[in-house]
Order: sequence, then C-alpha cells, then structure tokens
Amino acid sequence: MIEIAEDRYGKSRVRLMKVTRHPHGNDLREWTVEVLLQGDFDAAHTAGDNANILPTDTMKNTVYSVARSSTATTMEDYAGELADSILSRNPQVTSAAIRIEAALWRRLTIDGQPHPDTFMHGSNEVQTTRVERAQNQPFHIHSGFDHLVLLKTAHSAFTGYIKDPLTTLKETTDRLFGTAVRAEWHYTSAQLNFDSLRKKIRETMLHTFAAHDSQSVQHTLYAMAHDALEAVPEIDDMHLTMPNKHCLLVDLSRFGQDNPNEIFVPTDEPHGHIEARLRRTP
Repeated sequence: MIEIAEDRYGKSRVRLMKVTRHPHGNDLREWTVEVLLQGDFDAAHTAGDNANILPTDTMKNTVYSVARSSTATTMEDYAGELADSILSRNPQVTSAAIRIEAALWRRLTIDGQPHPDTFMHGSNEVQTTRVERAQNQPFHIHSGFDHLVLLKTAHSAFTGYIKDPLTTLKETTDRLFGTAVRAEWHYTSAQLNFDSLRKKIRETMLHTFAAHDSQSVQHTLYAMAHDALEAVPEIDDMHLTMPNKHCLLVDLSRFGQDNPNEIFVPTDEPHGHIEARLRRTP
C-alpha cells in the first residue's frame, strides 16, 4: 500500500511594500511573504478532487488584504494576523506556516536630518521570521536575519588543525575573516516587543564579532550565539550559519614586491560552511 506521508502547498515570493502615512512623515516596509499550508489535501493528489484546496492566488490576495487592514509594525505580528486569517476561514487547514523576509530600507539623511519620506536601500541583509500555528494551538515564532556580511581584518587566527598529505593550507595567526551570517532564533512568547529584541540580539552579536579574539569560525560563531542567548532571555534557541568567505593573500614576489598581509583576493567559491545550534538548558 502506498500513502501520502505528508504534504503542504502554498504561495511563495509574494512581494509586499507598505507605506504607512503620518503627518510628520511616512514609514516604509518591504516584505517578501511565503504561505505554506498543511491539512486535508489527500484527495487533490489521489483523486484530482480540489474541494479542500484554497487557491494559491487567494493566498496572495490574502497577503495584501490583511496588510491593508493590519496595524502591525513587526513582521512577527503581521505573520500572526495572516496565519489566523487563513486558519479561521479554512477548517480543512490544520496548520499554517508564514515566512517573511524584510528588505532593509533606511531613512535618507539630508543636511544632518532624517528625511520624512525618502529612503535608501541599506544592504543585501534581510530580516526574517517564520511563524507557524496549528488550529487552536499556540504560535511558534522563529526570527532572524540573513546575508549580514561581516569582515575582521585583525584578531583572527587558524592554527593547530589536522594536517595530512593533502593539506596545503598554512597556519596563520593574522588572517582576514569574512562571512555572511545567517541567524535564526526561537522566541519563548508571542507577546513580545519583537523589533526591540531583534535590535538587541543583532547589536550583541555584532559587538561580539568585533571584539572576539577568533581562533576559528567555529570559535566566533559559538561566542556570538552564546552572548545573544545570555543577553536576551526571551529567546531559548539560536541557529547560526557562517560561511568562511576566504580572502587569499596575493603573492607579489614575482613582481619584486613584498606583501605584508595587505593585498588579498576575495573569493566566494568554494568556501567553508560552518553552522551550529545553541539552546538554553533547564
């Protein structure tokens, strides 16, 4: 006998930009939304019966409709409203998972003052959240960020590793350490000041990265996640991915020049991949 073990479906890459207008100026948010549903959808697969299928086009329209009526100022709160809107109207859906990425728009500064209605795209960094809820069950909220590109030009080493006949990498106590951080953490409650906590988590991790005397990517990754968990008791789990974006020292000796650790070639591929999850223990 063959059966469906699990399935879900939804709408991805729904682009949403919302301008909230105030007398003193405007707020701008750009979110990319994904909606994934689980539920009683077996008949659609096995018999071509779509009676329980909410069209993904309807999901897209729901994203915009909920955004229009929403007063939420955080991704987490908006995602909760969106999940509840879908669950309340679709009893055949057992759970809804909402994932959102937020582009970073920063208010433009003109003559030393923040401009009320003009913005500049900050970087490739995106803020993320993943909010899940089953029917009549509590929310599970995982938030984070991705593509946070960082670089240390000092206080970074890599020594004492395994060396076998295929090892060509030389030990160094003074290397460039570049990475693009992806972080995700789990909130202990759905009733929190998410923007304030996100800012504190991010600032703590940035401070640790800058101040840490790194002996490896693993060493610094652990320190960043550890310090974030220590600083913010409202989270109990932190998953970090930190690729090692290599910067290779250029050999200038063939040109009759030295290179006292100043001239490098940045490379994206191949790169090291380091990840770990830390959790708070009872």
